[in-house]
Amino acid sequence: MKHFPTKQQILEWIKDNAKTTSKRDIAKAFGIKGQDRIELKRILRELRAEGHLQKTRNTIRETGTLQNVELLQVTAIDADGDLFAEPANWKGEDQAPTILMIPMKNNPALGIGDKILCRLTKTGEEHAPYEGRLIRKIGSSAAVILGIFKQAEYGGRVIPVDKKSSKEWQIAPGDRNGAREGELVEATQIGKVRMGLPKAKITARLGDATAPKSVSLIAIHEHGIPVTFPENVEEEALNAKPVKLGKREDLRHLPLFTIDPSDARDHDDAICALPDPDPKNEGGHIVWVAIADVAHYVRPNSALDREARKRGNSSYFPDRVVPMLPDSLSGDLCSLHAGMDRPCIALEIQLNAAGRKIGHRFTRGLMQSPASLSYEQAQAAADGNAGEEAAPLLEHGIKPLWDAYFAVRKETKNRQPLHLDLPERKIVLADDGEVLSVAFRDRFDAHKLVEEFMVLANVCAAETLEAKRMHLLYRVHEEPNPEKLEGLRETVESVGLTLAKGQVLKTAQLNKLLDAAAGTEHSEVISMSVLRSMTQAYYSQSNYGHFGLALQRYAHFTSPIRRYADLIVHRALIKAHGWGDDGQTPEEEAGLEETAEHISKTERRSMLAERDTTDRYLAAYLSERIGNEFDGKVSGIARFGLFVKLNETGADGIIPISHLGREYFHHDADAQTLTGERSRMVISLGMKAKVRLAEAVPVTGGLLFELLELEGKTMKSVQGGKSRGGPNRKHKRAKIRRSKDAKRTKRK
Repeated sequence: MKHFPTKQQILEWIKDNAKTTSKRDIAKAFGIKGQDRIELKRILRELRAEGHLQKTRNTIRETGTLQNVELLQVTAIDADGDLFAEPANWKGEDQAPTILMIPMKNNPALGIGDKILCRLTKTGEEHAPYEGRLIRKIGSSAAVILGIFKQAEYGGRVIPVDKKSSKEWQIAPGDRNGAREGELVEATQIGKVRMGLPKAKITARLGDATAPKSVSLIAIHEHGIPVTFPENVEEEALNAKPVKLGKREDLRHLPLFTIDPSDARDHDDAICALPDPDPKNEGGHIVWVAIADVAHYVRPNSALDREARKRGNSSYFPDRVVPMLPDSLSGDLCSLHAGMDRPCIALEIQLNAAGRKIGHRFTRGLMQSPASLSYEQAQAAADGNAGEEAAPLLEHGIKPLWDAYFAVRKETKNRQPLHLDLPERKIVLADDGEVLSVAFRDRFDAHKLVEEFMVLANVCAAETLEAKRMHLLYRVHEEPNPEKLEGLRETVESVGLTLAKGQVLKTAQLNKLLDAAAGTEHSEVISMSVLRSMTQAYYSQSNYGHFGLALQRYAHFTSPIRRYADLIVHRALIKAHGWGDDGQTPEEEAGLEETAEHISKTERRSMLAERDTTDRYLAAYLSERIGNEFDGKVSGIARFGLFVKLNETGADGIIPISHLGREYFHHDADAQTLTGERSRMVISLGMKAKVRLAEAVPVTGGLLFELLELEGKTMKSVQGGKSRGGPNRKHKRAKIRRSKDAKRTKRK
């Protein structure tokens, strides 16, 4: 053949003709005949080896593209019941596209892991660029179970640790993999479920389930959080070296010190304040915020970077941390330890006497912290009781910083961020992992000070990157949706308060409501209802503002050791200022929206795992107090019962609706109430309750309560009563029979 097509010409033709891309179609398009087909076959084989093409049966297509009909695997089900899938054999370099499944009449039920053949349609939507319609179900992937092995003569059973699952799994003698009684195991379903218990085989033994340190391990495995780092990632981290000054700005003369929890495992932010020497800004302040320069060590598309993106964030448990980065970085070179030179990206903020920001600048520097203080140490020093470590910082570090904070607080009050300041539980463990105590963390001005300046730094990062027209990830918190707002209004009106309609909702209105309820018996129910009406914050390349903080633009910048989103913002700042070759790359920029969606998911995954771990520790702590009585408040209302949060520990437990008495209860999902059909008793959020602990299961974290009193009124708790059908049906049928017998006797 005289003019044989080049590789590029073949690739372009395949891209333009995605529907007809067999080898015969390509040969016909270019007029390739006879012996020349051998050369075409060789070129196509090379293109596949180079990763440009992939072959599915008789079809050849460009890598990273989808056809009209694809084999998919169901990957997720959201809160609304929508199913999402991904290509089962994705070969692209980018993350696989998400496909929203469109349910059709007579479709079989689908679950996570199912393989399905679907017809695809492009949508143009970022979160789900394709819609899928089922052609047929190919098969189901084996279910993976995390549970406790219970030994028996025939083999044994696995009891799931998930408190939402009541199904047990049968293990044959040859499928137990040496598991022992009470061991925590991973098992995989085998065979189809026809009658009796489903069958499974044990694939992994994870140790003693009753050991206190298994609590977080259960949550880590249950939620699929990666624990160990690949060898190449560890090696890359170990090869990292300390940073020298070079072209960086020398900030080692500044009293930049860290303030963290006493049990903090890493220190990624340091702050200090100085009086502004500018005579034009009398009474003003210069505040410095320095953040660990993680971007210097974690370069785009390196092994460290790919692993950090995969994890998305660190996960924190009472007994351990699952870090985003290996400890040689997160606990050493990237951590702002006292007395050590550390690279940083720092921010200088100029405030006027009223606390309003009048200017700021970013720099890439080298700092050395004079001290690492806990919140307790910093607060004690500010209150005039400086300890040995804080005393040297008192005059030129702590006092100027608190002066700047009091000024900024005035500006924050004008902005009106949401006033929800919810207590945080603190679980104290012994060395062996046993729970010593459960209480609420103390809340000091030191906490609020650090939060104020971190929020301000995040705002400055977003403003700078917008001004320099850089691509970034915003931290987005949208306003409540109308349905949730209507439910909030119903709750508010039920306690005699109001929330105005017909206007754009602002945090100031919610703050007015919270302030009106503060100090009253309704304070708890209003705070909980406002919290439940909020949407969940997430990451996005599009800016929709931050409702809760009452800010137009907001980006996470202050925690790159533990959040991948902050690392992305650091790289954007590096590129914007021309600080080096380790800034944002075109490839990273192109994939920002996919990254945003991914790290929003990993963040929610960690939150759920951390919450489940806390629940299990609380259940373990309370398991020795079964039968004890506790004071609490109604914290949740559901169709199947109500939840009560204990005042002492903050633990949540359930009271099934069948335990409330022999009457039917109407559930109002919007108003969050249960109403007795006969008694007209209304149970709503925030009501005071006295309960008895009936059951505590540490492995699942489940707590079962009996209701003794509600708002001071004694309740007649009926365990296992017939609440959903009114009076006991057996007695009702007997009464009807007696009535019929009486009528027959009368007729005779």
